[in-house]
Amino acid sequence: MKKHTMLVVGAGGVVGAAAVEHFAGRPDWDVIALSRRRPALPQGVMHVSVDLTNAVACREGLRELTQVTHVFFAALFEKPDLIAGWRDPEQMAINEAMLRNLLDALQPVARGLRHLSLLQGTKAYGGHVEPAPVPCKERWPRHWHENFYWLQEDLLRERQPKGSWTFTILRPQVVFGYAVSSPMNIVAAVGAYAAIQREQGLPLSYPGGGRYINGGSDSRLIARVAEFVATHEIAANETYNVVNGDALLWQDIWGSIAQHFGMPVGTPSPVRLSDAMPQCESVWERVVDRHGLKASSLQDLVGSSWQFADRVFAHGLEHPADSVLSGLKLRQHGFSDCIDTEDALIYWLDRMQAEGWIPR
Repeated sequence: MKKHTMLVVGAGGVVGAAAVEHFAGRPDWDVIALSRRRPALPQGVMHVSVDLTNAVACREGLRELTQVTHVFFAALFEKPDLIAGWRDPEQMAINEAMLRNLLDALQPVARGLRHLSLLQGTKAYGGHVEPAPVPCKERWPRHWHENFYWLQEDLLRERQPKGSWTFTILRPQVVFGYAVSSPMNIVAAVGAYAAIQREQGLPLSYPGGGRYINGGSDSRLIARVAEFVATHEIAANETYNVVNGDALLWQDIWGSIAQHFGMPVGTPSPVRLSDAMPQCESVWERVVDRHGLKASSLQDLVGSSWQFADRVFAHGLEHPADSVLSGLKLRQHGFSDCIDTEDALIYWLDRMQAEGWIPR
């Protein structure tokens, strides 16, 4: 019998999928994947289909999960207008309700629950509202803007003293991973954009704005951190930035992306991808037919990740503010892994290609 049972909530997303894969490969862990739609899962992983916005469905769907000892909460509700939704009260309320419904259903039955990991992100530092100081540090007071992060965190802090479990908050940056129809999947957006440019006989031109220092978080690294914080007392009720450990300037790795797709690098050509790419469905249909890809519309594959890509690439900004998270605290507490961001991006592009979603 295995020592731990990890419930991965939001198992179909970029981070959730990596967590399922990671824990399924660890000898001491059983894994339960929770999502509305069943994703592709490693052998031996149990799936539970639950709509977290429905409290009754949560109680019904989770009533037999008595064996759960750990939770990795990566579920996320986003509005179709992604960026505007980040400050939308309804978006905040729904995300709070999803965590509340899960806790209300799970706490009474999972008597052995010991730890819960909760995802936040760079919005914790208010960079989507105003430029954030460099580098962002976990010890800072909360930024003044309203955010569902604070609602979920306050809920955990309210519940935790009455339970026998602890929690840890993880803050990754731009996440690289594998998922389909995820609202913030930069890998799918980059891959689809490159394929469309290549199909039209065009070079791979950088579509964004000015240069700025950014960072990335490989989803495999986040999953490793999730295991670390779940099994080390030092992480109890702590918050950690989770970043690869190096810096990222998109213009400086653009040549590697072009090389991966066998394309020349073009002159930078600002394009609002969220406007231009949805007009390329017919081009994408040709790409799918030519390369025998899995049947999927461009909208189904990328969706609102075009909006996310516009923001990540700083479209329309000549002098975007740097966005840097300090990863020092996590390393001081004993987690020392790091990943090269450029290598991570190429790895996940290759993974999307191997799975038949993006052409080689």
